[in-house]
Amino acid sequence: MRFLNRTGLAWVISTLAGSAWADYTFNMTKGVTGISRDIHWLHMTIFWICVAIGIVVFSVMFYAIIYHRKSRGVTAAHFHESTTVEIIWTIVPFFILVAMAIPATKVLYRMSDTTDSDLTIKITGYQWRWEYEYMGTGVHFISSLLTPMEQIKNRDVKNPHYLLEVDNHLVLPVGKKIRFLTTASDVIHSWWVPALGVKKDAIPGSINEAWARIDHPGTYRGQCAELCGVNHGFMPIVVDVKPADEFEAWLADKKKALSAPGAQS
Repeated sequence: MRFLNRTGLAWVISTLAGSAWADYTFNMTKGVTGISRDIHWLHMTIFWICVAIGIVVFSVMFYAIIYHRKSRGVTAAHFHESTTVEIIWTIVPFFILVAMAIPATKVLYRMSDTTDSDLTIKITGYQWRWEYEYMGTGVHFISSLLTPMEQIKNRDVKNPHYLLEVDNHLVLPVGKKIRFLTTASDVIHSWWVPALGVKKDAIPGSINEAWARIDHPGTYRGQCAELCGVNHGFMPIVVDVKPADEFEAWLADKKKALSAPGAQS
């Protein structure tokens, strides 16, 4: 008992500490794109609808349990094959589902509209790295995990971006509509960057589409979200979003570097 008291107290202290709470992120991120905010809004809308349904259902259930229990001498009502009850529990869920389906359809339609894009990026998943190709520019490169093996083997202190750093970042312009084409060369992967509101499977022999228009410059991180093999956890994604002029300068430098004799991506 003394041990349980000590461990319980330790758990409470660690949970209440600010550093502990920093890791407790259960909800979806609002992100930095219009789509990611739409997804967050839809998620919260459906969540609160479910909460309301739960409150109503459990309130009725607990009311029936407490006030219609046998010890109070209450006799159960018999309404087998009640047409009225069957109509009610069919019509009410129908309208609830319609109320959910309308906003969900609008968001899904927006997510699938990849037309009028300013830039197309082809993303190919490999075991276990990503290849990025800026369509129509000649720029392409491989992006691989940069975390030192010493940290992975617990022989060195892990840095803040442990297993979330790569050698070549995907660089994108702010405020432009970016179209992503995802595929794979071996097994199914999934390109997922929560802040962009993009999570799209990369399937061998198939092309999937997604898009994003990023509102703010910055660095955004993601990971492969499909179990793809023993090193699945070693496929991070790092996206650098730059102002348009800085992006154009980076793209020009990348073209020059790739066109140099003996250059390798």
